[in-house]
Amino acid sequence: MVTLKEAVTKADLKAFVKFPFSLYKDSPYWVPPIISDELQSFDKAENPAFNNADAWFFIAYKDNRPVGRIVAIINWVEVNEQKVRKMRFGWFDFIDDHAVSEALLQRVMKIGLENKLDFTEGPVGFSNLDKVGVLTEGFEHIGSMITWYNHAYYVNHYERLGFKKEKGYVENKFPARNADPALFTKLNDLIKRRYKLREINFSQTKEVLPMADKMFDLFNETYAKLSSFVPISDIQKAYFKKKYISFINPEYIKFIVDSEDKLIAFAIVMPSFSKALQKANGKLFPFGFYHLLKAKKSNKDVYFYLIGVHPEYQNKAVTAIIFNEYYKTFSAKGIDMCYRTPELEDNVAIRQMWKHFDPVIYKRRATYRKELY
Repeated sequence: MVTLKEAVTKADLKAFVKFPFSLYKDSPYWVPPIISDELQSFDKAENPAFNNADAWFFIAYKDNRPVGRIVAIINWVEVNEQKVRKMRFGWFDFIDDHAVSEALLQRVMKIGLENKLDFTEGPVGFSNLDKVGVLTEGFEHIGSMITWYNHAYYVNHYERLGFKKEKGYVENKFPARNADPALFTKLNDLIKRRYKLREINFSQTKEVLPMADKMFDLFNETYAKLSSFVPISDIQKAYFKKKYISFINPEYIKFIVDSEDKLIAFAIVMPSFSKALQKANGKLFPFGFYHLLKAKKSNKDVYFYLIGVHPEYQNKAVTAIIFNEYYKTFSAKGIDMCYRTPELEDNVAIRQMWKHFDPVIYKRRATYRKELY
C-alpha cells in the first residue's frame, strides 16, 4: 500500500530532497544537487517564485520507506494573466512501481481539479530558468546541474497513465575545435561596423552585477514568444543574481551593446560542475566547495546556458560577435567540449545558429501532458 505525506516541515523537505540520493546511489550518471541549495529553493521565504506560485511537496511511502516524490505547482501568472490553465509538476522521482507513480500523479491532478485547471504538464519547474523534461534518450551520459536525470523506466509510467508527449527537447554537444574562426571572424567585423555594435567582456563578477538586470530584461524580451514562457519579475532578478552569477566565470559572460550602450545581446556559458557535484555528494563542506571552485576555474567542458538577442537583431548575425569572443576565451583556456542546454526540438532558428559547428544530439527529453477533464 502506498501512502502520501505532504512535506511541510524542514525535516520533511530535507527527506524530500534526499530521496533521489538513495534512488540513484548506484548510478554513475546522476548528478546530485547541493542539499542546502535545493532546500533554499523550496523555502517560501527565500525563493520569490512563491510570490506568484503555490507548491505542494509530496513524498510517497511504502512499507514505511520513501519510494517517490513530486512537487505540484500552480503558477498564477500563467493561469490568471496568460490564461493557460495548467497544473505544473516537477521534481518527480519514483521507484519502478506503477502504484507509486500513479498515486503521486493522481494527487497532482486532484489539486488541479480543485483549482479548476484544464490540464497538467511536467516535469517542469516554477519558471523557464528551472529544469525541464524527463530524459527519454541518452541515459548513458552524465547529467548536469541544470537538468534532471532519471531512470529509463520513467517514460513507461507516464504513458501507462495516459500522459502524452507535449514538448520535445534536444541536447547537443560539439568539440570546441569545431568552431572554425573563418566562419565568424570576418562576419564579426562586418556586423559590428554595420550596426555600430561593440562587445563587453568581464574579468570580475562585480563588473557583471550592475548590468545583470538589463540582461534579465533582455531575456524576457528574447523568449517572450516561446510556449509556456513566464516572465522574470524584478524580485526574481535579484534572487537569480545571487544564486547563479557567482557560479559563472565572469570571462564566460558576453554582452553586446549598440552605439548608445543599450544591451542588444548576451550569452552565458557555465563550466561543467557535474563531476564536482558528484564528488561533493550534496554537501559544500568539508570538501564540496573545493571541488566546485576547482571546476569553476579549470574545467575543460562548458555548457552554453543562455543566449539572448533582442528581437530587432535576431536575423542580423549578431551571434557572430558572440562566437568570436568565445573562440578567443576558449582558446586561451583550452576548452575541449561544448554542451548546450535543452532546446525545443522544433526551434529551427536555434538549429540554424549552431549548424556550422556540426553539433551531435546526445540526449532527448520531453514534457508530458494529460487533460484533467
